[in-house]
Parts: sequence; C-alpha cells; structure tokens
Amino acid sequence: MANTNIVKLQSYFNNETVMKNLKAMLGTKAQGFATSVLSVVNNNKLLQNSDPASVYSSAMVAASLDLPINPNLGFAAIVPYGRVSQFQIMTRGLIQLAIRSGQYERITNAVVHKGELVKFDPFRDEYVFDAEKRESDEIIGYMSYFRTIGGFEKYFYMTKDEVLAHGKRYSKSFNSGPWKDNQEAMCLKTVTKLLLSKFGILSIEMQRAIKFDQGVVKGDFTQMESFDEIDEAEVEYIDNPNGAPTEANQEEVDPSKDLFGNDKKEDKK
Repeated sequence: MANTNIVKLQSYFNNETVMKNLKAMLGTKAQGFATSVLSVVNNNKLLQNSDPASVYSSAMVAASLDLPINPNLGFAAIVPYGRVSQFQIMTRGLIQLAIRSGQYERITNAVVHKGELVKFDPFRDEYVFDAEKRESDEIIGYMSYFRTIGGFEKYFYMTKDEVLAHGKRYSKSFNSGPWKDNQEAMCLKTVTKLLLSKFGILSIEMQRAIKFDQGVVKGDFTQMESFDEIDEAEVEYIDNPNGAPTEANQEEVDPSKDLFGNDKKEDKK
C-alpha cells in the first residue's frame, strides 16, 4: 500500500499551478527536479511527514543555488523538523559557492588532531598546522582556511568543545539530528560557515545560502516568477532557540580550554 504522505507530496508536485511554476523557474530541468525531490523524500521516513509546501520551498532554495539536494553528495539537504522541513547548506555546498564566486584562490577545511596545531600567534592571528606532528588520532579541533585572488588569507579555528557547544546552543535537535548522525561534517561546516560569514567575500548566492541555512522558508513559492524573489522570503529558525547566528554571537569559547583543546592550568602564585 502506498504511503499516503508520499502520495500527498506527489499530488502537490503534479498540481497544475506548481508544475507551471517549476517550468517557469527551471525550464527543461523542472521534471528532473521534481523527480529528485520525490526520491529524497521517498528515502527519508521523517521527511515524509513534512508539509509538502515546506519541502517544496526548501528544495527551491537549493535549486536557486544550483545545488543538488541528495544529502549523500554533501552539497545541500532538506532536513525534517517535526511537520515542516528546513533547507540546509552542507560543507561542499559552501565551498562550491565560494569557488563559483571567482574570488577565492584556495579554500579548504580539516579535522585537527592532537599535536597538529603547532603554533598560534594571537597578535598576528597566525596559525601553524603540521600533519606530520600528529601525536594521536584524538580530535582536538576543526579549522577552515581561504586565500582570495587578491592575496588575503584567513584561518578560522575552534576547539572540538567550542564547536560542539556552538551546535548545542544553536540547534534544539542537537542530540537527534545531523549533529548526532554526522557530527564531523557538521563541525567542518560550522567553521567553514563562520569563516566565510565573518571574513569572506560573499556573493549573492552565498548570502542567500547563509540566510536560509537551517531555516524554514515561509511564503507561497508557487507564486514566484524568478529566483530573485526568494531573497525576499521570510525565514523562521524554529530549530534555533537563540535566533539566527549573528556576527556578534557566532563564536563560542570555552574559557576552561586552551587553543590546543587541553584543560587550562591555574596560575601558580
């Protein structure tokens, strides 16, 4: 017997108004887009309980960024949250948008193991990492780095505890969502997103991705005539009890840890 929720979503996509909107926005890619969305929903039981309109709007945000929504590819995903769905940019998606902007000569991120963080100069804001100095497989933190075409370069590093504290603060589903299922990917995404949003050159697409990330997109997307109108849509961050991260509150710092992830020792008098 067919799943009634999938049938409901199929009916939504087969609606004349929706299909007309899809063809106007995506042209010949409309049918393939609809098929890919239904395939993603078919493979996610939780997503099958989501409101079809929220699935559609999340998928359209991904389409406006020309990013595939197959979560296995690591570019973008539609994530269920109760009866609604959220658009979520993933690490490869952020890097892809940065590359497309033509502003970056190099951009990367990495897991940092014990011993690999060799030096940090807080006055020059300079880091030295060396994979050959790894002491064990223990993960102490995560870093992201970019160098622009103009020569500006920037590292962004957070200890493992700081990243996890950030995730716990900004996601009520921290213990049951992507943070639990794919923690490393979420940690790498966090440092990359914070690096770009705080210090990077943001294209229109990247600004859109950051705005809608982990948000429920509100409004009737079937009435939109171009992707430019998406930027005017309202976003509700229902999974985020503290609201959307801002430049002022993005960074979480654990005062009991040093930059190497070790417990700080009390100064001896």
